[in-house]
Amino acid sequence: MRQTTVAGQFYPLSPKALKKELNRCFRDVTIEERSILGAVVPHAGYIYSGEIAAHAYSQIPMADTYVLFGPNHTGYGSAVAMSQDTWTTPLGVVETDREIGKLLSGTIIDFDELAHHFEHSIEVQIPFLQHRFDNDFKILPLCMGLQDKETAVEIGKEVARAVRDSGKKVVFIASSDFTHYQSDAVARENDHYLIEAILDMDVPEFYRRKEERDISACGFGPIAAMLTASMELGADSASMLKYGTSGDVTGDTSGVVGYAAIVVK
Repeated sequence: MRQTTVAGQFYPLSPKALKKELNRCFRDVTIEERSILGAVVPHAGYIYSGEIAAHAYSQIPMADTYVLFGPNHTGYGSAVAMSQDTWTTPLGVVETDREIGKLLSGTIIDFDELAHHFEHSIEVQIPFLQHRFDNDFKILPLCMGLQDKETAVEIGKEVARAVRDSGKKVVFIASSDFTHYQSDAVARENDHYLIEAILDMDVPEFYRRKEERDISACGFGPIAAMLTASMELGADSASMLKYGTSGDVTGDTSGVVGYAAIVVK
């Protein structure tokens, strides 16, 4: 079983405190499910980015499985790693989708748990799903150490194929923060420039803009994989629900991290 790694750091360890914190995150949003195929959500501590993440999770519909694409911050494990272990958070246990997992056997995606053991980008998403849907869903965690365009597009296409073959209702979720440790003004300008390509659902332009300005979005590969998988299953539009920076919370605008909630239909 994959135990929690960042409970007590990125979010509260006790179930009561975690529920209270999630209620705070959702306080100013209305739960209104939409026909969403994909989303981009942040993965910082809930105090910094939880309210922004809640804007996306408030619209994500109930599904059989949530495919969670996250970057590999630790360097451990395979370059493209899928977990098939059971995951636990303070809110309970969530099973992985082993059926879709089997359909990905033999692809670029490895079966590997080590990459997930200490990685926070996927773990912090699960309590949001539990808050919305209790534990009545499965997850498919995919941790990406390789994030180049060709790899991300291949992952997106392979996952979409497996989902199509499974016949299940799935939502693709990309875990990513945006600019890291620039001034608030620079972060906002660069992030909106990059997000514009996401809203246009233009993966090559997304990579071009990231490289042009050296924008430090940590989950760019997961974003591209999510966009690719969503488009393979018919998505044709994207919208940004909320953007903010850590400076909105701390008041320190000298060096911030950018966060966005984006949905794809």
